[in-house]
Amino acid sequence: MEVRRITINIAGRVYPLNVPAAEEETLRKVGKQIENMIKDFEQNFDVRDKQDALAMCALKLGTNSEVMSLKYEKSIQSTNERLSQINQSLNEIGK
Repeated sequence: MEVRRITINIAGRVYPLNVPAAEEETLRKVGKQIENMIKDFEQNFDVRDKQDALAMCALKLGTNSEVMSLKYEKSIQSTNERLSQINQSLNEIGK
């Protein structure tokens, strides 16, 4: 597995990272997304402190992650219920 050394700039600080080559593009996109979120919070919510903006980003990203996780769990549950119904129907046909 190839590892690359990259730097990500977030809130005016540079973070050097060693990352698998396959993850480089994703990390750069996420870094850019965080930078854009910080700018948005600073412009739309009168946030002056970078730490406050970062905290708000963390809260928003964590909330988005939790919402997606709940949707995923509901989707799996729904799929399992449908598969159970299909299995039951197939068992009835096979009798």
